[in-house]
Amino acid sequence: MNAEINEKGLVTCSDGRIRPRWATASDLMQDYYDYEWGKPLTTEDDAFERLVLEGFQAGLSWETVLKKRAAFREAFANFHVDTVADYNEADIERLLNNPAIIRNRKKICAAITNACCVQELRDDGGLLTFLSSFAPTEWNQPESLTTAQTTSAESIAMSTALKARGFKFVGPTTCFALMEATGMINNRVVGSSDLK
Repeated sequence: MNAEINEKGLVTCSDGRIRPRWATASDLMQDYYDYEWGKPLTTEDDAFERLVLEGFQAGLSWETVLKKRAAFREAFANFHVDTVADYNEADIERLLNNPAIIRNRKKICAAITNACCVQELRDDGGLLTFLSSFAPTEWNQPESLTTAQTTSAESIAMSTALKARGFKFVGPTTCFALMEATGMINNRVVGSSDLK
């Protein structure tokens, strides 16, 4: 299916597109890279979904989260902030008994807490405005996968600010992953294909 991995960690795939090694692991990851990774968000619920799913990914692979994303959307009311903010102990137990999602009590409780925190951000411009305020004014794309960063001064600042607002599971690496996945930075390796 794929050609050899070059010195940058990139693969020229059979369709002619050049992708990082991680994006060639499966059709799911390839489609995610081609159509979603790096695409800006436009709604509060979409931003909340990405924030929550990045938190659930901690310690796991992103492919694991993607495989369960449809189930997550169903379990978390399509990540409608106001609905999730109203979840109670019965909802937590329901989620803990749902084998289709990642069943981690701390992460589930963090999602509910984070929904409440998103509501509180509305008085200050909302989640999208808050997150985008940490986008760097300049960013250099990595020359190879081995030189690609996993944190930045901006992701550390975002993490600190989110935690100060009461958010959970928002460490600097999680925030950096959110930034690159949502187009706040262009972290595609130089020479790889752009978003479709």
